[in-house]
Amino acid sequence: MPQAEQSRKHLFEHRKSLQDLKKSYDASEEPDKQQLWEMITDELQDILKKYTLDFSKEQMKIFNDPIHGHIALHPLLVKITDTPQFQRLRHLKQLGGTYLVYPGASHNRFEHSIGVAYLAGRLVKSLHDNQPELKITKQDFLCVQIAGLCHDLGLPDDIPESWKHEQMSVLMFDSIVKSLNEEVLREHGLTDNDVIFIKELIEGAKASDNEWPYQGRNVEKSFLYEIVANKQNGIDVDKWDYFARDCHHLGIRNSFDHLRLLKFARVCVVNGRKHICFRDKEADNVYDMFRTRYTLHRQAYQHKIANIIEDMFAEALLLADRDLHEKKPADMLKISEAIKSVEDYSKLTDEIFEQILSSTSPNLKESKDILDKIMRRKLPKFIREVRLTVKNMSKEELKNSWKAAVKTYKPTDPTVTLTAEELPVYVVDLDHGMKDKNPIERVYFYSKRKPNEASTIEDYQLSSFLPKKFNEELVRVYYRGSGPVKEEEKKKMEEAEKCFQTWCRSSLNLQAAQ
Repeated sequence: MPQAEQSRKHLFEHRKSLQDLKKSYDASEEPDKQQLWEMITDELQDILKKYTLDFSKEQMKIFNDPIHGHIALHPLLVKITDTPQFQRLRHLKQLGGTYLVYPGASHNRFEHSIGVAYLAGRLVKSLHDNQPELKITKQDFLCVQIAGLCHDLGLPDDIPESWKHEQMSVLMFDSIVKSLNEEVLREHGLTDNDVIFIKELIEGAKASDNEWPYQGRNVEKSFLYEIVANKQNGIDVDKWDYFARDCHHLGIRNSFDHLRLLKFARVCVVNGRKHICFRDKEADNVYDMFRTRYTLHRQAYQHKIANIIEDMFAEALLLADRDLHEKKPADMLKISEAIKSVEDYSKLTDEIFEQILSSTSPNLKESKDILDKIMRRKLPKFIREVRLTVKNMSKEELKNSWKAAVKTYKPTDPTVTLTAEELPVYVVDLDHGMKDKNPIERVYFYSKRKPNEASTIEDYQLSSFLPKKFNEELVRVYYRGSGPVKEEEKKKMEEAEKCFQTWCRSSLNLQAAQ
């Protein structure tokens, strides 16, 4: 029997059971009425216990968060946070190398994960209170919160391209469940099926045509899969937290109001599936969310110096891959191989850079020198960048075109020689979350008059200030020289700038920007 039918059958049985008890109560003699009344009361209490989100009897723990204020976490979530696998997130910078550009961005994955769990709970509770017909249970509430709490356990995600951090997050969650003992979950009413549900929420959307691809919940609860990691349109509580948190620590203005949007969230049936939809008047606020994403990538995540620092970190790790631990056993895993083992992976934190810097091993000298350059700010020099208006070459073709341009360029100063190796070019993608598509086209909105009917929004209902394009590429060139700029290097940088401008005009038909 399909899970949707099972759910309806279960609710029908509750209703039928109460109806049968009422008939028996009406037809019974006076001495039997008391016993039947107690049975009716017990049945009602079972229903209320299942479909109310009252945790007043639980001993909540309060966290004072700079973004959301005082957060109350359920004891089961607290038990998860008090594990080595989760505490590891205290030692992972939320923005990585961006911290070395924005000194306020010292926050970590730990507080972000707690914030996501909190917002996930707020959204579920709002839907539950406004739409009791959704039959959201305590188990649903806890599962979505736990998924929000554990969604980043598998970070960092910059190892192999074929590997996704969500996969490791699921393995790390399995490790937490094992360390806690599954009985702890059962004490709080969670079953094996709930554990499957949590993993599905962490992993995100699966490809499907018409068949429901999940086991944890049936299609009647499809909207729950859009709360933590929403692959439908990108609107999820993960972004709500890191937009607010990152903007706060970066000192960048956040025009998106997630608290307001939360109040206008509602579940509607669209094309046979239940989706989280928003009030039509919130369309501009939704666009502000996507615009905030673009702004953060443009000003911080893809910052011209932060990107270089991240590349230098990666290069240092690559060189230290085998030789990080002195006097290591012959069978010790490389850093890059730690993803194959939860135990080894759980030991990978940002402290790895301090280990390299403090090492006396000659095998780590190259890695140590790279990190020392970062600490001393001896970084490659930014030359120029250009914003592409038309994409007529792939990234690889752009890089090859630049190498050819450097090779054929004739410096105006005969004492200067340029090489492509010392003038690396970077291609940066910027978009609003859906590559070249308008992300709002994937969002469903309802109106005040028809709160149970939702559809995509018309262009005339949106601001006329929306961009014509929703993605762009930046091409940046750097000079690998480091330290104080000597006269010879200064000449090279001037010639590199001229070469870049010539290349932009001839190959890209553009003018380079400062």
